[in-house]
Amino acid sequence: MATGNVKLLGIWASSFVNRVEIALKIKSIESEFIQENLLNKSELLLKSNPVYKKIPVLFHDEKPICESLVILQYIDEVWTNGPSILPSDPYDRAISRFWAAYIDQKWFPLVTELRNAVGKEAKEAVLDKIYEGDLLLEEAFIKISKGKSFFGGDNIGYLDIVLGSLLGWVKAQEIMDEVKILDETKIPNLAKWDERFCSNEVVKDIIPQPEKLVEVYRKYKESFYNK
Repeated sequence: MATGNVKLLGIWASSFVNRVEIALKIKSIESEFIQENLLNKSELLLKSNPVYKKIPVLFHDEKPICESLVILQYIDEVWTNGPSILPSDPYDRAISRFWAAYIDQKWFPLVTELRNAVGKEAKEAVLDKIYEGDLLLEEAFIKISKGKSFFGGDNIGYLDIVLGSLLGWVKAQEIMDEVKILDETKIPNLAKWDERFCSNEVVKDIIPQPEKLVEVYRKYKESFYNK
């Protein structure tokens, strides 16, 4: 069992930081949370992640590990006690990594694109792309979960953390644009997974409430433009 000092650099409103928090909780790893200021990035962040200059950064015995997906895999490999995060089967592990990349590189960026789209037609065009992605994720969930509650089976696993950590901001965007991104009439299995994930004891105190995220976004936007 791994030991050593563990610190997490981030902010509570970051989905990518939330991922790491969930993984640490699943593994019962005690850690210190270091609050970052994204409007005035700390020397610690710039020094520990000089390439991307982004959160989260996990420090294990003062050694920094960057990028949320990399951190999740690191935690699973180093702390072998407790539930596994990634599937044990190499093929299943590869499939999980594939869909994690799809979620981060293709699907979730569309939510940001929706936020920045101007005009009804532009927003509807982005929504159509999101709904296409929703259907792909619905099919992926059915295949990967094999009829169980989560992508990870009976318990929350890697893909659950990756997609589930984004739900706070997805729902915040639903509020801001008065739309339904995860529509239960189109993706009933994924919608039920959403409910199970958000109510799970492991994550329910970590994923921020969407109303609070809306408030954070509006304050951040105001601060950014008033700099």
